[in-house]
Amino acid sequence: MSTSALPPAAERLRGFRPSWLSPKVFRTEVLAGLVVALALIPEAISFSIVAGVDPAIGLFASVTMAVTIAIVGGRPAMISAATGAVALVIAPLNREHGFGYLVAAVILAGVFQIVLGALGVAKLMRFVPRSVMVGFVNSLAILIFMAQVPEMTGVPWAVYPLIAAGLALMVFFPKVTKVVPAPLVSIVILTVITVAAGIAVPTVGDKGELPSSLPVPGLPDVPFTLDTLKTVAPYALAMALVGLMESLMTAKLVDDITDTRSSKTRESIGQGIANIVTGFFGGMGGCAMIGQTMINVRVSGARTRLSTFLAGAFLMVLCIVFGPIVSDIPMAALVAVMVMVSVGTFDWHSIAPKTLKRMPVGEITVMLVTVACVVATHNLAIGVVTGSLTAMVIFAKRVAHLANVTAVTDPDGGQVVYAVTGELFFASSNDLVTQFNYATDPDKVVIDLSAAHIWDASSVAALDAIETKYAQRGKTVEITGLNKPSARIHEKLSGELTGSH
Repeated sequence: MSTSALPPAAERLRGFRPSWLSPKVFRTEVLAGLVVALALIPEAISFSIVAGVDPAIGLFASVTMAVTIAIVGGRPAMISAATGAVALVIAPLNREHGFGYLVAAVILAGVFQIVLGALGVAKLMRFVPRSVMVGFVNSLAILIFMAQVPEMTGVPWAVYPLIAAGLALMVFFPKVTKVVPAPLVSIVILTVITVAAGIAVPTVGDKGELPSSLPVPGLPDVPFTLDTLKTVAPYALAMALVGLMESLMTAKLVDDITDTRSSKTRESIGQGIANIVTGFFGGMGGCAMIGQTMINVRVSGARTRLSTFLAGAFLMVLCIVFGPIVSDIPMAALVAVMVMVSVGTFDWHSIAPKTLKRMPVGEITVMLVTVACVVATHNLAIGVVTGSLTAMVIFAKRVAHLANVTAVTDPDGGQVVYAVTGELFFASSNDLVTQFNYATDPDKVVIDLSAAHIWDASSVAALDAIETKYAQRGKTVEITGLNKPSARIHEKLSGELTGSH
């Protein structure tokens, strides 16, 4: 039966067929999911140690986060799992109150994320400047590399040639074929070499014992009282905010790499659902993982939800079924993968001499502030907030002097017309009051705002102050040329901003 002969209903169904059903895309997604699952194991174990919990907790959190977000998330191909940022936030709670409170915080954080997502917190991403985004990407690359340094210090000499071999394989293997991801080839070959030759180097198994059975869903072991809520809520809110910021920044990054758009609101709500599911399975929660997302999207070429789902599914199978084999993977193989990711993630163009010469000093400052804060605190959220605030201060300073005042006196000296041009807001209106000659001006003063726009109460207050200064000298002021929005705000607030009336 030809395609054109299909009944209308069948024709419509063809349009809903997911792209990963194509054999080429399916193969790419499956192999990408496998590479990410292997890369998740040491990371999840490390973050479990940071949070002060059993390695199995972090591994199962990664499984439930990845599988759930693949279904409910807003950004296809993005990987969510147990992360260092979340581990740092909730570690004190686990240390001081116990694991039950940590699980309760994860569930409550998920609820907060759903509420924040529904309230449209994702729209705040538009206020993150490009220079902050570049700083975010560069600091991320530095953090990924720094996380590998402990694996390269105080280790047997054989680790170094293994890392070098892994890097060489990932650089040159794609020139032979791109059918199988180079990181997967590198991991398999280095594992075979170390096992066959009996080379004694640190392995995945040295990081912690892999789980041997599936987790069972249940409620957190805490008293359901107001005191518990008071204890858990601050940590849950901090986790929700850090997780959302990291996830939304990563989603924006993947949007840029894949040249596609994604629903940030759906992603925010999806992160909440994934954390609630993870909490009920006794996991430590998480958010988007930038390093693993880069492996999935940039290195392996994945583009659909299937790779995210399979990363979680493969991780579970690898831990439970192939635990002994996975334990033999040398850490050097995974270090090489992550070093390659950090080099690929860094925006080298942003620090090229040609770019630095052309870029405004303010933009470079914002990028450097973002990088410095992230590297110093190991917290991407702090860097993004600090960078964005720095950008706002620099912007406000730059536009503070954009309001110009020019005076023209009538030939007969009866009145003076002041033409004000530019944007009037809290930064620019502060200088406005000083640009008038109150003592020497004639009795009638006209302030022409045809080429200006009033944005806030500070500007109205400045105009009121000018009128008051002239009135004290028995002179009248007429304000003309207001556009409709400016006239509305002026009419509404003029004379109402001081308690003297």
